[in-house]
Order: sequence, then C-alpha cells, then structure tokens
Amino acid sequence: MQLRAIGRVESPLTDLDQAPKQGDEGAPDSVLVFDPEVLTGIKDFEVGAHVLVLTWLDRADRDVLAVHPRSDPDRPVTGVFSTRSPARPNPIGLHRVEITSIDGPRVGVRDLEALDGTPIIDVKPVLSKESSER
Repeated sequence: MQLRAIGRVESPLTDLDQAPKQGDEGAPDSVLVFDPEVLTGIKDFEVGAHVLVLTWLDRADRDVLAVHPRSDPDRPVTGVFSTRSPARPNPIGLHRVEITSIDGPRVGVRDLEALDGTPIIDVKPVLSKESSER
C-alpha cells in the first residue's frame, strides 16, 4: 500500500494539548496548502462548500488500541475503532470543514482541529441528495 501527502495544513495549532477534540469546538481558521501537482483536483472547490479532509495524524501514538473517550478518565476504556481518538494503528484524521477562501493552492477552512504541518492525504465532497451523482 502506498500513501502520499497531497498538501499540508497551516494552522496556529502547534501542540496536541492545545487542539480541540473536534473542529466545531473552537478550532481556529486554517489553510490547506495543496502541492502543485494536484491543483487540477481542487479546481471545482467553492467558498461556502463543506468538504471532508483526510489527514495523516503524524504526531499520534500508533500503538494504542484502547482509550478513555475524549481523554476523560471517568469514561470507560473503549476500543479506538469506536472512538474519534487520534491515537490508533493508522492515524487517519477525518475532518468536516467549510471552505472560506481559495487563493491558488491555498484553501482557507474553518472547523479544522489538525496541527500545523499535518499532511493532507485526500479531500472528498460532503454529499447531499443533489450532489450524489458525482
């Protein structure tokens, strides 16, 4: 299996401890910076659209199989595949974001809780009934 980054996140978030658990819990505005060779792939992006950004959580612990959800020790230990924990064998992040600006390879987004420098591995549209033909 081969996986390659198609860009990187630019964010004021630099430390995992300062990042919100979910993007809609106070994540700062961020920028997706796409590599030049994939720019044709973002040509149909529109400001106001919602997309799913898949990231490689490169600073996550990959040896974890069970966690306290939301790092809350009062919650019972749960298998990572039943949580949104970044700590997992293949730390793929899934983020629903809103596009706020587009400037060439730089796409501004809101509600992204990824750290600065996080590799982007894919982006997919959020499907509605009208767009399900894509």
